[in-house]
Amino acid sequence: MPIEFTTPTSEPRVATGVPGLDEILGGGLTRDRIYLVEGTPGSGKTTLALQFLLKGRELGESGLYITLSETEKELRAAAASHGWSLDGISLFELVSEEGLDPDAEQSVLHPSDVELGETTRGVMRRVDETRPMRVVFDSLSEMRLLAQNPLRHRRQILALKHFFVTRNCTVLLLDDQTAEDGDLQLHSIAHGVISLQRTPQEYGSQRRRLEVVKMRGIKYRGGFHDFELDTGGVTVFERLVAARHHTAFSHEVVSTGTPRLDTLIGGGLSRGTNTLISGPSGVGKTTTAVRCALSALERGEKVAYYLFDEGLPTLLARSKALGMDLKPYIDSGQLMMRAIDPAELSPGEFAFRVRNAVEDLGARTVVIDSLNAYLQAMPGQKFLLLQMHELLTYLNQQGVVTLLILGQHGFIGEVRSDVDLSYLSDSILLFRFFEAAGAVRTAISVVKSRTSEHEKTIREIRLTPDGIEVGEALSDFQGVMSGLPSYEGKVAMLGVGGSHVDA
Repeated sequence: MPIEFTTPTSEPRVATGVPGLDEILGGGLTRDRIYLVEGTPGSGKTTLALQFLLKGRELGESGLYITLSETEKELRAAAASHGWSLDGISLFELVSEEGLDPDAEQSVLHPSDVELGETTRGVMRRVDETRPMRVVFDSLSEMRLLAQNPLRHRRQILALKHFFVTRNCTVLLLDDQTAEDGDLQLHSIAHGVISLQRTPQEYGSQRRRLEVVKMRGIKYRGGFHDFELDTGGVTVFERLVAARHHTAFSHEVVSTGTPRLDTLIGGGLSRGTNTLISGPSGVGKTTTAVRCALSALERGEKVAYYLFDEGLPTLLARSKALGMDLKPYIDSGQLMMRAIDPAELSPGEFAFRVRNAVEDLGARTVVIDSLNAYLQAMPGQKFLLLQMHELLTYLNQQGVVTLLILGQHGFIGEVRSDVDLSYLSDSILLFRFFEAAGAVRTAISVVKSRTSEHEKTIREIRLTPDGIEVGEALSDFQGVMSGLPSYEGKVAMLGVGGSHVDA
């Protein structure tokens, strides 16, 4: 007989109440199943569990928090620290003051034999009394201690699993991973496993990340996802996968706001591309990026500017002195400028912020200033390149004009970068200092453009009170890009009277 295939029907889902987690799970948890939430102490398990119960209360679903490790007073205090009230949620302490009374200890039977059975029966009685739809059991490490051996522990967990399923409960079992070699038996018993990890940093805030280790019957987003634990609860930042985000857009070319700079790069900046602005400190990279951003603002577009290095007041004052006043655009909401501390921001949260600016706020130009500071937020160069590849691909697919600033070490002669991002960039603007006419000057050139035929010349660029001024091609100089030029002609420098210049 031929085998008949039927289309699987999707089972009802339960919202977790944790921002970002339902998206990773493809809609939430499957109802009436048992899930394991594991993590070391302080990783955020209790907070996540409380959000799960509070979401149920919001949806009119009864909830029960069973605790062996914390008192009711401690739970209410933890909830209050986030601005939450646990009214309407049943709290059940399995270890009461009576249970801790030394006179209550058994003398004939081993205490663990009695306590484990009493604990299990206590849970079942409370569930039958309250008939909850959502249950949190905190924590399995205490059950493990009572069981004394893995076999008895597994049998008790299986008994609880069967009991909860027959009572139509969706259950979170919390485990603080205090078992010596890890308890993989729990992974096999649970319908799904969510792992929370906390990684201390040598400097700055600790990093937290979440991984869905297992989830039966659900197509979830694998890998690690950064999350934040702060006042208000746990917020998960789904790992950005550019392949899932495509938007139709017009492949137009927009102006930088400086006609000669437009000519140099082949007509302007193309939508859906990124431009790397590279050079030593103080050479004019940020000012050039601000000029491009201001041009977008003057066209009526929204711009997102992420500032990692310079202070926001300093940048605003310096830009205004060069004839580029950004304050009115910030006040109107057209320009979203954020000063970011890389020691406090995870890469996942940064990608989430950029996504939010593009999709929710409608930003059409994004500036990241600079990648050097952003690099410090990453655990290594390999991960920076992978993260930047996904982020830049995403921005390109959204039709965004992206400007990336990369500072280089050194001023004259040999200069170098912390990381090579040239192969990820669609266009590269290269700045260099050079000496001429007894002064330090700045040269600009385009060394790469995937979308247009750019000039191969090297031009002088100068910052003036009226903005950016780009000069003629430095055709009479040799060695400008090395910073050690020799003069072989009569090309006048910007701001220098006459035609003769001595190198």
